[in-house]
Amino acid sequence: MKNTFGNAVSLTIFGESHGAAIGAVLDGLAAGLPVESDYIVARMERRRARGDGLSTARIEPDKVEFLSGVVNGHTTGTAIALTIANTNTRSGDYAKTADLLRPGHADYTAYAKYEGWQDVRGGGHFSGRVTAAAVAAGSICERVLAGHGIRVYTHIARLAGVEDAPLSSAAGLVCPEPENGHFALLDPSREAAMQQAVRAAAAEGDSVGGVLETIVTGLPAGVGEPWFDSVESELAHIAFAIPAVKGIEFGMGFAMADQRGSCANDAFCMREGKIATATNHNGGVNGGITNGMPVVFRTAVKPTPSIYKTQQTVDYVNRREAELNIQGRHDPCIVARAAVVQNSLTAFGVLDLLTQRYGTLWQKHGEV
Repeated sequence: MKNTFGNAVSLTIFGESHGAAIGAVLDGLAAGLPVESDYIVARMERRRARGDGLSTARIEPDKVEFLSGVVNGHTTGTAIALTIANTNTRSGDYAKTADLLRPGHADYTAYAKYEGWQDVRGGGHFSGRVTAAAVAAGSICERVLAGHGIRVYTHIARLAGVEDAPLSSAAGLVCPEPENGHFALLDPSREAAMQQAVRAAAAEGDSVGGVLETIVTGLPAGVGEPWFDSVESELAHIAFAIPAVKGIEFGMGFAMADQRGSCANDAFCMREGKIATATNHNGGVNGGITNGMPVVFRTAVKPTPSIYKTQQTVDYVNRREAELNIQGRHDPCIVARAAVVQNSLTAFGVLDLLTQRYGTLWQKHGEV
């Protein structure tokens, strides 16, 4: 099992949904970087379920405990190890259906890979619960980037067919952070319609999905590699590690397939004495390397596979077809909670790319 990712900066995640705790190890950070506990708490709150009918009824405090690498609110330069206790597990919810493969889940593939030794409670290591550890680690990376004028922002571009305002409408590409709830939107007036769509699906025992859009501003040109460690390669790799992400596109993405080169190309220009592009159809990346424009990408998040409708499946122990009526507590939509996960992991990926390009001391001094 591969649980570590990154080159100059690495992230390891561990734990299972119903185990004692989940956690992460973040390695490769310079010594003396601030670790802001209040910011970590705020980011964890954005991911946390609220039991409001829009997310799972499994509510936990998600308190982050540092085991190493942080002293007096600053990094020590050694590996940062953190844990988050699982305090509200109900493994008995899964006992009655333990032998039934849940459609859309990793039950069958995990069984095929680990030969039945995997932890099946609440999805085990495959559960979205593990993303809490990724948010805790990624929020540290977010603050390192912010200290050098680099910002990562993710909003819900579309949820159940309801669209947010386009990113181009954000004045100066300065995006607001939501003050309440966990719907990251450019236009807060769209939230009511999104909530209605989620509640309608939940009332029918069903679920919905959506699209997340992320923008990274303040990146210099020249970051990334032309082939296997391109900006798109690293960020796509990270994005697909997020449970339920099934697609990604940068800039205009798949829409470019219907364009001519004269429309898809970004013309170069001078802007305030710097080289820039008049448009950003390529999402801030040419040849796998940043061109100084904002990096923009979108991910497709599938509907939550845990639904309360009767589904056809297989009893993998007795090798026979069966019906599944799922038990447990599940989100009717994970898009809103996944936004901060995508934001956090993007920040980690960007920090890794920058550290590969400029070295660890860049994290502290920001010299390029």
